[in-house]
Amino acid sequence: MSKLVTIYGGSGFVGRYIARRMAKEGWRVRVAVRRPNEAMHVKPYGVPGQVEPVFCNIRDDASVAAVMQGADAVVNCVGVLNELGKNTFDAVQSDGAGRVARIAAEQGVEQMVHISAIGADAESDSDYARSKAAGETAVQEAFPAAVILRPSIIFGTEDQFFNRFAGMTRLSPLLPIAGGSTRFQPVYVDDVARAAVAGVLGQAEPGVYELGGPEVKTFEELMQDMLAVIHRRRIVVSLPNFVASIIALGFDILQFVSFQLIENKMLTRDQLKNLSRDNVVADGARGFADLGIEPTLMGPVLSDYLWKFRPSGQYDEMTASARNLRGDV
Repeated sequence: MSKLVTIYGGSGFVGRYIARRMAKEGWRVRVAVRRPNEAMHVKPYGVPGQVEPVFCNIRDDASVAAVMQGADAVVNCVGVLNELGKNTFDAVQSDGAGRVARIAAEQGVEQMVHISAIGADAESDSDYARSKAAGETAVQEAFPAAVILRPSIIFGTEDQFFNRFAGMTRLSPLLPIAGGSTRFQPVYVDDVARAAVAGVLGQAEPGVYELGGPEVKTFEELMQDMLAVIHRRRIVVSLPNFVASIIALGFDILQFVSFQLIENKMLTRDQLKNLSRDNVVADGARGFADLGIEPTLMGPVLSDYLWKFRPSGQYDEMTASARNLRGDV
């Protein structure tokens, strides 16, 4: 019988790519999510019955253990960018990560891969970064042989970074951002999946790997690159920190007074703290090279999925050519 991997958060942005690659490796894939009925898109990744979404609450021992039964490997992709209800940073990224690792060790699981993030720091003033570091510590204490991946900002078809800002260009001639001088090392989502698969297959030594793409650019430079891809001229405005702080506070208050019915998907005060620090691979850190992976350039991939934000969508190149022809007549 083929081996089984349980992927916690396996229907999310990163998890779905890992699930697809594990299915191609011939493994059975159990996708553990809060809402299995919303995760049916993972089923076609393999032959009938090979990839199955199942219910799991990462905050509950019994739930985590039940979906891990019989697994040869586990991957934890669960994380949150904003706290909502009981899904706080500590509950999900610290306690949840530790729970998966502890139960994996108890059940004799052979391999574990944990997705963290560059910037994880136990001393950080950001609850997100602090909880990520606490999660890493909990994983390593319970499952010392775990492979921990720390990606920089991740891009890809379903990302909430370039897609979000490209969408904003439809609304205004200005594109406001916070932390415009902060440096990032964008990494392609499928490259992160390849690294995770290497961990599952035992092709990576235990420990922490920082994953960044071949390019390091500031937030403002990334926005200029995006604008070039979507053929739009917009003025990128890097907001002063005090202005961004007021805006983030306003969005946080709106989420609070609405009893979290209105989720702050724009900018939180905690995210603003992270935007004050560079998000790049540290000198001397293990990374893609140690996994035998050549990271993907950003430009060609952005063109593959951001075309829908061009003024004429997929026909934008054709429209531009027609205008040039009319101008030549």
